[in-house]
Amino acid sequence: MSRLDWVVLCITLTVIIAYGLYKSRTEKNLEGYFLSSRSMPWYLVLLSIMGTQASAITFISAPGQAFTDGMRFVQYYFGLPLAMVVLCITFVPLFSKLKVFTAYEYLEQRFDIKTRAFTSFLFLLSRGLSTGLSIYAPSIILSSLMGWDIFFTNIVMGGMLIIYTVSGGAKAVAYTQQLQLFIIFTAMFFAGYMIVKLLPDGIGFADALKIGGSSDKMNIITTGFDENGFNWKDKYNIISGIIGGFFLALSYFGTDQSQVGRYLTAKDTTESRMGLLMNGLVKVPMQFFILLIGVLLFSFYQFKPQPIFFNPVQQQKLAESSKKDSAMLFEQKFEELNALKAEALKSYHQHKDETRIMLRTLNDSSQVIRQQYKALFKTAGIQGDDNDTNYIFLRFVIDYLPAGLVGLLIAIIFLAAWGSIAAALNSLASCTMIDFHKRFRKPSAISEKKQKASDYRYSQFYTLLWGLFCIVVAQMVVGMGSLIEAVNVFRLAVLRSDTRHFSDRFLYQKHQRSCSVYSCRGR
Repeated sequence: MSRLDWVVLCITLTVIIAYGLYKSRTEKNLEGYFLSSRSMPWYLVLLSIMGTQASAITFISAPGQAFTDGMRFVQYYFGLPLAMVVLCITFVPLFSKLKVFTAYEYLEQRFDIKTRAFTSFLFLLSRGLSTGLSIYAPSIILSSLMGWDIFFTNIVMGGMLIIYTVSGGAKAVAYTQQLQLFIIFTAMFFAGYMIVKLLPDGIGFADALKIGGSSDKMNIITTGFDENGFNWKDKYNIISGIIGGFFLALSYFGTDQSQVGRYLTAKDTTESRMGLLMNGLVKVPMQFFILLIGVLLFSFYQFKPQPIFFNPVQQQKLAESSKKDSAMLFEQKFEELNALKAEALKSYHQHKDETRIMLRTLNDSSQVIRQQYKALFKTAGIQGDDNDTNYIFLRFVIDYLPAGLVGLLIAIIFLAAWGSIAAALNSLASCTMIDFHKRFRKPSAISEKKQKASDYRYSQFYTLLWGLFCIVVAQMVVGMGSLIEAVNVFRLAVLRSDTRHFSDRFLYQKHQRSCSVYSCRGR
């Protein structure tokens, strides 16, 4: 990066930290620290929910997803608005009526203390590990592209936000997420604008969409059906999007403290409902816009030489491996296809339809060569990521964008990561404090004022402790890429255990109530 990029990056991050510290002034008690004294308007609740849900990978990976697989990933969010309606009818009034701090307090009233403690423990374990990975994932991408030391990047990525998260709690998290999202969307808008601007003369936004559409990148709605009937291996279609997205959003926004804690900060039930409902309406077009940048990138690389692999660090490793001759052969074939694309596009204005058909054929051939090239990483025994989807957008940013804007777009990786990580740390601390510290610690014989001050200090301590824990997790997974998949499997196992435990408890209590009814009837 240039000196100007470094200046922009440092100023942006400093402004966020300073703003977070400025907004850290809150009532020094549990309700002020974890729930912003239940004073947030609906629009801040909305932005906080969106900032928590959208991690750095959302903005890094989504354009690459559309570049490789088209727009159909947006269907993954179609079930979200329906889930928001159900939550507004069921969970929101229940949590508001009970005045809970965490989603798991209700479980003690519904079942018993064991259920509450066990479920909260599962959340702490799974969310603590996943938050560590939320630090590591964008750090490893920045480290690979920018040549930064991964240990230093992890510390900066996770450490700087601890300053205002520990200091201000939920209020600082909500207000910084507001500013973070404004900067993020501004930067993403400029990125999309620059992609169109860098296209050749006479090629505009509509032409870029048509070129992307000719290669099936504008596949916004897919049914999942083909000539052989319904394809059960198709991950993203309208059916899986509505059904799967609905239940996923229902569980995430209804039972995950990192999200529940966001709408518990609202002034009242109406404000909570407004925040959730607007999230259901805004999230789909937001994701659509981010994916659309990927389609524009695909069209852009029809006119510019496309790299055969977008991660230059891994590409260099392959060039120095035993498979370097095979790699060079694939690279030569890929360059020949790039040259054929450039030749075909010379007559684009005269023969648009024919040119788009030719481009589709050439792109299909390019994709085959890319897959064969990627297979060399495994056969050569090269450690690291052999999937370059997460690097596509950032490679464009570094190669083509002017000085200053590169620094701003690198900053959005930090800001997006901070939004989700800060909310996670706040939720981890709240569960530790409310579900364990306050619930199991014997009350001390001190005044109410001193008790509130003590609770406030412990809350800050637990936030700091979880922040350090997540940074340690991020450092531990360095160089152990397979651990990401292992932890995902582990988290799935945790969720299954959680669900099975709930089911067993529910059936047991249902049986107990039935026995009571029968006993009464017997009398």
